[in-house]
Amino acid sequence: MQPKIGICLSGGGALGYAHVGVLQALEEQGIYPQVISGSSMGAIVGVLYAAGHKPENILQEVRNEKVFKISDIISPTLSSTGISEHKVLRNLLKNLLPYKNFNELKKEFYVCVSNLNKADWIIIGEGDLLHEYVVASASIPGIFEANNIGETTYVDGSLFNNLPAQILKDKCSVIIGVDVLPYYEQKKITKKTEVLGLSIRAVEHLNAKEGRKLCDFLIESPAIKKYSEFSFDKYNEIIQIGYATTIDYLKEHPELFTYAKK
Repeated sequence: MQPKIGICLSGGGALGYAHVGVLQALEEQGIYPQVISGSSMGAIVGVLYAAGHKPENILQEVRNEKVFKISDIISPTLSSTGISEHKVLRNLLKNLLPYKNFNELKKEFYVCVSNLNKADWIIIGEGDLLHEYVVASASIPGIFEANNIGETTYVDGSLFNNLPAQILKDKCSVIIGVDVLPYYEQKKITKKTEVLGLSIRAVEHLNAKEGRKLCDFLIESPAIKKYSEFSFDKYNEIIQIGYATTIDYLKEHPELFTYAKK
């Protein structure tokens, strides 16, 4: 019986566009993940993939839905829990996922959200609130308004768990992790403008360590060396970096081809 392949996609804002390139490279080599989990941008790309959208088509959908213009993505709101609403993301989900139940997806999909009421993360993979949980998973604290579901306030999944591979452990024969926020050792930091950003990245890296250890294969996108979490206009370049990185990774880890469809 063909092994079940799981893939976990990390958060990382615009850097998460690399996931599209990673998925495209894997499919071109005959590797088709069947179970997907993700946080934040990883949840957005992951749910589109789970819905049956081919990686190469997701690129066109990004262009069609204008999910690359920061002026559109940040939509000012009077909400007391954030400076922007999730208008673009909600429209994207409405247009590309007309259904709202997890069970209607073509592949198993799990989304990680951060529960502010309990200061903990939770992974959701069932029910008819698919859109709401994906929106919650991408709600960067302080930027996007928090998403209240019932009596619980949820925000970005990457706040507490940026690589939610835990859910895949007992469901898959092999787990591929894709981390678009690997933390590189820094030289002396002299700019105060770097301190906040690096601090956030360091926290996200620390909370991803457990998930990283659970992955049998871990692909790290180096786009972070050149671009930031808000480089949405560089989506094409970031996608290409994800693609090229995966091709190189496969050359270095030919054992991954064991899981390719014959």
